[in-house]
Amino acid sequence: MPTGRPRAFDVEERLDRALDVFWRQGYEGTALSDLTEAMGINRPSLYAAYGNKEALFRKVLDRYTEGPAGYVRAALDEPTARAVAEAILKGAIDVTTSGPGGCLLVQGALVTGRQNEAARREIESRRLQSEKMLAGRFERARAEGDLPPGTDTAALARYVWSVSYGLSVQAAGGTSREDLLQVAGTALQAVPGPASAPAGSPPPA
Repeated sequence: MPTGRPRAFDVEERLDRALDVFWRQGYEGTALSDLTEAMGINRPSLYAAYGNKEALFRKVLDRYTEGPAGYVRAALDEPTARAVAEAILKGAIDVTTSGPGGCLLVQGALVTGRQNEAARREIESRRLQSEKMLAGRFERARAEGDLPPGTDTAALARYVWSVSYGLSVQAAGGTSREDLLQVAGTALQAVPGPASAPAGSPPPA
């Protein structure tokens, strides 16, 4: 049976182009015409390769998680809870100061209205999953004696991510990398356990 006409474009490379558009403009601020222009394909080709705008956005979020935000999974392998938190905050700073600006999940949620509830729920689901993963890592640290026995691991994970999201918003607003590192260094003092603060941050008092 005929297999159909092969695509004349690199699906993964065009997905990177879509990622850049969504990252710059958010879900709601991105029109299909923006995507087709940036990706260099027409609407029928977009639908055939990626589905509708919502389906494309989910693929872009996967791409973002595996690519620019891949530091999160790597951070979970750090040997101590403080080092894990340190790697997450520094990774967030690296991504938000070198990419189009801010974190895709944070920026996307801030500009996604209720009329795009499905996209908002997708973003929120992924952020909650990140919190659960970090809380699980902190639970392991507590069991290993790296964190005090009474540590509320869910609250600690929420704290670290709240700082990370705040850093993203500040980065999108133009705050310098040096200033962001100072904020991260101060925030890390609230996380129990030994570890060096990110480069550029002030030494602990």
